[in-house]
Amino acid sequence: MLSSRAVRAPRLALAAVLLAAAAGSAGGQATPLPIFDTHIHYSAPDWSDYPEDRILGILANAGIRRALVSSTPDEGTIRLHRKDPARIVPILRPYRTRDDIGSWWQDPTVLAHIESRLALGVHKGIGEFHLFGGQTGTPVIRRVIELAIRDNLYLHAHSDEVAIAELFTIEPRLRVIWAHAGMSSGPQAVGALLDRYPTLWVDLAIRNGDVAPGGTIDPAWRALMIRHADRFLAGTDTWVTSRWEALPGSVADVRTYLSQLPPDVAEKIAYENAERLSP
Repeated sequence: MLSSRAVRAPRLALAAVLLAAAAGSAGGQATPLPIFDTHIHYSAPDWSDYPEDRILGILANAGIRRALVSSTPDEGTIRLHRKDPARIVPILRPYRTRDDIGSWWQDPTVLAHIESRLALGVHKGIGEFHLFGGQTGTPVIRRVIELAIRDNLYLHAHSDEVAIAELFTIEPRLRVIWAHAGMSSGPQAVGALLDRYPTLWVDLAIRNGDVAPGGTIDPAWRALMIRHADRFLAGTDTWVTSRWEALPGSVADVRTYLSQLPPDVAEKIAYENAERLSP
């Protein structure tokens, strides 16, 4: 006859297995939440150390199902897209070289570059570009806005709050992804712009420490993400070559704060919202 301890042992083992399985399904997914990263660059300094196959491997291993990619110059984006068109969503940076960053918005010679690259017919948007309040009223910006409306493209703007408002004042029909949620804007300011402009989306690249300091999601950011669950986008940002090694950790941080949201909200921010923008 088996002792009570002998009977209990397999039952306890079975219970442990069942609890572990339940924890795997309740605490997230058995496999990591897929990510549509809306802020990736593959610019010229990356190309020698990180050929396209290596980049695609990094994205795949990090669970990045799709990525919004812009590069300086655009050749990097096109090379990745040709290798993996299902994963890579091209958008067009207006920069021919990094020297264009501070002056592109008032340099009419940039327009020939933009229009020639858009003629490839693969780009879903224009950006990520740097543009700040008081810089939007130039012929270059007005032409970029015309092209966005003509070709149903969105703009990916690394901008302050003033420039975002100015862009929508020029053309209310614009669709804009606000890079880095303004970089330093808090949840109250971000929420006010989302309330005001229904075709504004916000990417959270480089904001992990603000959104979830120490890994715990900030209550104000959490409330805003729930209130505007359809308008937030996941992102990391590989603006310098060293960021490719940091990318897996950045993605893990994103998943950490997403796990603290209702599952339907987490899935929208992780990939569903971006999928609707770039079907």
